[in-house]
Amino acid sequence: MNLSERRERFRRILAGDKCYYPGSVYDPLSARMAEEIGYEFGMFAGSTASLVVLGAPDIVLLTLTEFVQQTHRICRACTLPILVDADHGYGNALNVARTVEELETAGVAGLTIEDTALPAAYGAAGSTTLLSLAEGLGKMRSAVAARQDPGLVIVGRTSAPSLTGDDDAILRGKAYEKAGVDALFFSGIKTREQLERISATTTLPLILGNPGAAVVDLPYLATQRVRVCLQGHAPVMAAAQAAYATLKALREGVSPAKLDGLPSSALMKCFTRSDAYDKAIEDFLGGPAQ
Repeated sequence: MNLSERRERFRRILAGDKCYYPGSVYDPLSARMAEEIGYEFGMFAGSTASLVVLGAPDIVLLTLTEFVQQTHRICRACTLPILVDADHGYGNALNVARTVEELETAGVAGLTIEDTALPAAYGAAGSTTLLSLAEGLGKMRSAVAARQDPGLVIVGRTSAPSLTGDDDAILRGKAYEKAGVDALFFSGIKTREQLERISATTTLPLILGNPGAAVVDLPYLATQRVRVCLQGHAPVMAAAQAAYATLKALREGVSPAKLDGLPSSALMKCFTRSDAYDKAIEDFLGGPAQ
């Protein structure tokens, strides 16, 4: 499936009448797992990228180059549409344009740009603040102007519901709509009253991150024009726990044959596309795989 088809698939999701949980992916194998399981699209987060690329917390140490490289590996390994969290665009509005160019080339179906003031400034460690509306708006306009494929989805993201209140969230949402983004991402909506007010005063498809338990119900979310609801990024955390437990068991003398939780050979062949490689060896190297 080519990139245009993936982007069209993601746009159909946003234009539809259902809400979906994305498959949280972090590398080629996890992307193929999500595809095999039947997820409609994948999500690659900045926090997850920081873990798998740097082994670091989500404090914006990752560079654009590092994020794009891992994104490209994910996109080339599967046919799922991939939505990525491009954080603050790795700088000012001009950097945002560069971020869009690089991620579009890497193969994403959509990307989010947020109006959080990142990275943390001196003396502001531990606190999260938003950019001014004018600066946030400049980033959204720059992102929209930078894309070359009109099928690429640009999502304007804000944490205003949890940081500055619903009125500011609505103000920013309306402004980002006028800037030409394709969807709005609100982080930190905790109540149905909040969601219904924001939904009633905006028109674009909505994406929710870090939602409150009171709103997390797919049929209900669908009625409020929410098309994507994030569930966090448990797969990479589960993978970390599994790797730790396996390494620890081996260090303590457990035989590899007695380890728990290892995938079957058939499953690994599925994730690594072993059959396709075997056929390529036969077709192009003159014989069956050894």
